[in-house]
Amino acid sequence: MPKITKRAIDALKPSAQDVFVWDSELRGFGLRMKPSGVASYIVQYRNVHGRTRRLAIGKVRTLAPDAARKIARRRLGEVAEGGDPSADRHANRHAITVAEVCDWYLKEAEGGRLIGRRGHPIKASTLAMDRSRIERHVKPLIGDRPVAALSLVDFEKAQSKVAEGRTATAKSMGRGGRTTGGPAVAGRTLGMLHSIFEHAVRARKIAANPARGARMLQPRRRLARLSLEQLSALGRELAADGENATAVAAIRLLALNGFRRQEALGIRRDWIMEAGGVLFPDTKSDTQVRPVGKSALALLKKRRAEIDSDWLFPADRGDGHFVGVRKALSRIAGRAGFACTPHLLRHTFSSVAGDLGYSELTIAGLLGHTSKGVTAGYVHLDTTLVAAADRVSTVIAAALGGRRAAVLPLKMARGRT
Repeated sequence: MPKITKRAIDALKPSAQDVFVWDSELRGFGLRMKPSGVASYIVQYRNVHGRTRRLAIGKVRTLAPDAARKIARRRLGEVAEGGDPSADRHANRHAITVAEVCDWYLKEAEGGRLIGRRGHPIKASTLAMDRSRIERHVKPLIGDRPVAALSLVDFEKAQSKVAEGRTATAKSMGRGGRTTGGPAVAGRTLGMLHSIFEHAVRARKIAANPARGARMLQPRRRLARLSLEQLSALGRELAADGENATAVAAIRLLALNGFRRQEALGIRRDWIMEAGGVLFPDTKSDTQVRPVGKSALALLKKRRAEIDSDWLFPADRGDGHFVGVRKALSRIAGRAGFACTPHLLRHTFSSVAGDLGYSELTIAGLLGHTSKGVTAGYVHLDTTLVAAADRVSTVIAAALGGRRAAVLPLKMARGRT
């Protein structure tokens, strides 16, 4: 049994069957030449169960004998410690990938078999966003990677690419617009992956969550808001002729009450409460009753009287609700001389509430945020919140109408009553 050297390899000739040559220096290290003439270095050993295993460690044409011998020595060392390199390689080849775990998650969640953080099945709206992030960001970056092979560095690198817009993010998303990546999307995508892997660990699809401990990007908070002067300019443009009446009414509601865009557009006629609220059966924070000021309530009642539809903001075509408020608002605000989004109107509403002296808990209740305080989980109409909503919407309604309502902190306003 000769030592495997370059000269010994060059002297080998293929035959009708595999040719094996074993090294005289390292037991278990050898070479196999196939009838085609292709030769590979191999390691042969018995595992802890006494079964013979054979592991290829590299092609002869790409690896020198001494380098192959060093690799073989490491693999045989693993065997001596109870390892099974051949079985490990086989397992890695068939290991579950990130894409497979994500597909499993979507299937199980859509079937109602996964429970979310609040003890309920994961919502369809959440799954729609998760599917979009999976298809447009996760799969293009790490979808084909085995879950067990990923490190925290891999997740943070993928997050950086999403933040920079370097994934399949330029494709149209249909009615919802286009996705462009960015720090906020990147952080939410990593957070989503962390949650998916936690579900997979509980279901024993994977042994551990590889994203645990990864640092999520936190976008800088933008403190932009519309001034009362800008609200007045917006109001003038809303009153101009030629705009879609449904879009104008939806924009007014968003300004007067700070609803989320999809919440406002999805209001149905039987959700309106005469006492000054809207009952949302399903929001980001579960079932909620949200307070509505007099100005916003009057708008909702007017829509209900005028519109022959279950939706207060029906689509121009089809049976769904209106979805074009973002483009309409951008166009109308552009004519007023500034940029504006539905979320900016929501932030303006909360900012006016803050100007009036309302606490963070009260503002959280007005906006429908989840909180551990007294404003969390409203399923009844809180009269204190209705009064707060009315006061905030009065200021905003006045600004939209070109008037200037007094913006006094709460204590000063009470002192004048």
